[in-house]
Amino acid sequence: MAVIALRALGLGDLLTVVPALRALRRGLPDHRVTLAVPRSLATLARMTGAVDHVLHASGLRPLRSCGRVDIAVNLHGRGPQSHEVLRRCRPAELLAFAHPAFPAHMGPAWDPGEHEVDRWCRLVAWYGFAPDPGDLDLPAPACESPAPGAVVVHPGAGSPARRWPCERYAAVAAAIHAEGHKVVVTGGSGETAQARQVVALAGLGPAADLSGRTPPPRVAALVAGARLVICGDTGMGHLATAYRTASVLLFGPTPPALWGPPRRPEHTVLWTGGDGDPHGRAPDPGLLQIPAGQVIAAALRSLRATTA
Repeated sequence: MAVIALRALGLGDLLTVVPALRALRRGLPDHRVTLAVPRSLATLARMTGAVDHVLHASGLRPLRSCGRVDIAVNLHGRGPQSHEVLRRCRPAELLAFAHPAFPAHMGPAWDPGEHEVDRWCRLVAWYGFAPDPGDLDLPAPACESPAPGAVVVHPGAGSPARRWPCERYAAVAAAIHAEGHKVVVTGGSGETAQARQVVALAGLGPAADLSGRTPPPRVAALVAGARLVICGDTGMGHLATAYRTASVLLFGPTPPALWGPPRRPEHTVLWTGGDGDPHGRAPDPGLLQIPAGQVIAAALRSLRATTA
């Protein structure tokens, strides 16, 4: 029996559906479970232990080589486009949220105010599976960290609305470095300019710039072996959750109640309130209300706690 689940989004999106995926795996032990994700996340998808096969997917483009599909699970969105992507695979059964465009499909209602982890757990629970929302941990990566014991600063984010200014990240990095801690700066291939600016302004030296040359498995190893992660509402924060690495997370415009980490002492969430456009073209006003001094203080408290 073949199962295909769709989650063709980013790093943080993948990590928030791990509990739901593992519930499917436990509930369907004799099925072959395939997860459709972007090619760059294939290794991390396999590390969840919840999938047998990875199908490379990009957004809502039609899936290739679906093969026979007995059960299709929409872990991508509310529909209707994501429903249609899976319907084209001709599954015998579709597990998905209800949508008016598919009146014959019976599924739970979408709740826009629900935390992303809880949302997908509720979906699979509606179909009889038993998810554990706290089942977010990942196993240690096979590769070595490029900077063991470092403080990781990640200035990038998926949209300008969620990007705290580089000058402030640089002030934070410089203050932590002045306390004797090793600091590295990360970023994807499209975030090298931001990372280099932070490195230069903080006076860290070019070796501290890991941007554009650290694929997801190496990033996972970096976070797993880090002293602290400092970032906005991004996939790096979810990796810190997956490896129980201490983190200072800057939220805005999306409330942490929707995408934040679980309530654990190692995670510090900074948020001034409000609920803006997460896809906005300028930094969210609430995010800009977080001063560098507050982040520095939170980071140094966390570092002192881990050495106590």
